Amino acid sequence: MKKFDLSEHNAMAWDEESIEESQWCTPVESEVIEKARNGEIELKLTPNKFVPSSWIENIKGKDVLCVGSGGGQQAPILAAAGANVISYDISQEQLNKDLFVASRDKLKLQTIKGDMSDLSVFEDESCDLIINAVSDIFVRDIIKVWKEFYRVLRPGGELFSGVINPSFFLFDHAEAQQSGNLTVKHKLPYSDFTSITQKKRQKMIDNGVPLVFGHSLETLIGGQTKAGFSIIDLYEDWWSDEETLLNKFSPTTIVTRARK
Repeated sequence: MKKFDLSEHNAMAWDEESIEESQWCTPVESEVIEKARNGEIELKLTPNKFVPSSWIENIKGKDVLCVGSGGGQQAPILAAAGANVISYDISQEQLNKDLFVASRDKLKLQTIKGDMSDLSVFEDESCDLIINAVSDIFVRDIIKVWKEFYRVLRPGGELFSGVINPSFFLFDHAEAQQSGNLTVKHKLPYSDFTSITQKKRQKMIDNGVPLVFGHSLETLIGGQTKAGFSIIDLYEDWWSDEETLLNKFSPTTIVTRARK
């Protein structure tokens, strides 16, 4: 029997999601690109809020690595703003959308297919800024990712990373939508390999659903500081009531700004 390959599975699952064009798989319109060319950068790493403009001043000429951020959104926007951009994503379909926007709007950017758990293709101190839209949930070892981000950044470089609020994983959100009630179901930290039954996990695999991990604040925030980063700012964001009932009570995502 072939050993299950998490990276291969999630790559295929994201290819399918990209084809269906969910929120994170829909390329931005040319108007958004034109705004970025004129200095109005509408960059989202979470469902609703834009990255504060003060975080991305003087982006022109910077070497930017967008990790887990394919889909025709973050990378093309930053390229339009004048950055030298590489988009690194597990899904070729997502990377194709970055290339589609680049071709449509005459932008220069590079794409590389790969798992964010393995950044060995990138040299030490090779970029000024790493952009990581919410994708922490697709890796087992987030500590390793923070260490690799730190290695790849130049001194003074920054990391903008969107993560899922750990409390999100206390609940079965599909069940909550059906019942209309939020009921605690899972112990944290969450994992699709240990927190649900084998039968349910196999159904997810058979249906091409990405498998995920819910990390703790200790590994999401403390993991960055232990890697050597200084967290200099953060903000929270909500989802929508249609996605989760938790949205009525708590932010569901966090974006950190960390500096090497």
